[in-house]
Amino acid sequence: MNKRKEVLVLGFALFAMFFGAGNLIFPPSVGINMGDNWLLAGLGFLLTGVGLPLLGVLAFTKVGELENFSTKVSKFFNNAYCSVLVLVIGPLFAIPRNGSTTIEMGVLPALSNMDKFTVTVVSSVIFFAVTLLLVIKESKITDIIGKFLTPIILIILLAITVLGITGDLGTPVHKVESGMFAFGFIQGYQTMDALASVLFGVVIVKGLKGKGIEDSHEQSGYLTGAGVIAAIGLGLIYFSLMYLGARISGVENSAATTASALYIAEATLGSIGKMAFGICVAAACLTTSVGLVALTSDWFSRITPFSYKTIAVATCVFSSVMAIGGVDFIIQLSVPVLCILYPITIVLILFNVFGLENELAYKAGVYITLLISIVETLGVTFKIGAFTNAVQLIPLGKDGFAWLVPCVIVTAVAFAFSRKATK
Repeated sequence: MNKRKEVLVLGFALFAMFFGAGNLIFPPSVGINMGDNWLLAGLGFLLTGVGLPLLGVLAFTKVGELENFSTKVSKFFNNAYCSVLVLVIGPLFAIPRNGSTTIEMGVLPALSNMDKFTVTVVSSVIFFAVTLLLVIKESKITDIIGKFLTPIILIILLAITVLGITGDLGTPVHKVESGMFAFGFIQGYQTMDALASVLFGVVIVKGLKGKGIEDSHEQSGYLTGAGVIAAIGLGLIYFSLMYLGARISGVENSAATTASALYIAEATLGSIGKMAFGICVAAACLTTSVGLVALTSDWFSRITPFSYKTIAVATCVFSSVMAIGGVDFIIQLSVPVLCILYPITIVLILFNVFGLENELAYKAGVYITLLISIVETLGVTFKIGAFTNAVQLIPLGKDGFAWLVPCVIVTAVAFAFSRKATK
């Protein structure tokens, strides 16, 4: 087996798995909000948007199966965590967001003279009807579309980047004085790639095992090389789009998240380029939606008495209704959930990557992270002053990382106590 070739193929596969609509619409928004401080925010975004997803895939060289990802806490916790994970990247947020992105970037710009609500409802129904048909029929159309679309989108992005950097797009303006890194770090949550990596990891590791690569160290070697390739590709796209977003930070345009990417496309490629870009992204959303509906249906058909098709229908119907609210509505709903789920996912990924075997330390680190994340999110979401004030007393609490120091301390203390008790 040619290892270099396999690593290259795996690297492009990883890139394609992570590359989606969320990777295109959030980086420009970060640049617009941060202005001339986009680079520091970009580093934070890169950690959660690229670093964590790759570590998530590497974690599965240690655990092998999704059913083992967090069983050191408890089997019930693992099932609950994985179910919430599937719901978040499934019908609650990611699937309907793909539908909304399709409508806002591919449909509404072409039908701007028609009633917006009517177009949105009809488009949502059609999008998820097609999704359901492709899921149930197990068609290979999405694979074919994906293979052609990804190169086309990358070519369009390259043209946008070159023209945006060399052209007179604008100059980054000064907008914020502090909190840039934390803003970018938390905005990276919205890509949901770290959450998806927990599920992608299973696919990648099974693929390596199918090729006879059983040793976890050897698997890590393949995934590390592939990860570098995927990280370079995603990183270049993120930084390019954030910089272009920063260049239009002084321009008045729509506050909608999808509008920034369309504005940049039109400013660089003209109205035809904007339309082509929107249609390509919309079609890419369809392939992602099909994959996520299939994943959701497979998981819940295994742990509930409902059939694969029943869950697929319910997922598409629910997602269709959610998608009508629009991308920004879905983002607003997802923020509190992601602010609880992401710190837990970060801790679980790191514990698995570094092979923490001490169950007491494992449980203590996970539970303290969960507790603080819930308290912090409740304080911010429901304006509970006592919760917010308490969290801000914790080191890094004011920067959005209240869970970090307590997790490290509690895990270390639990580890030391467990070792001492054992001796």
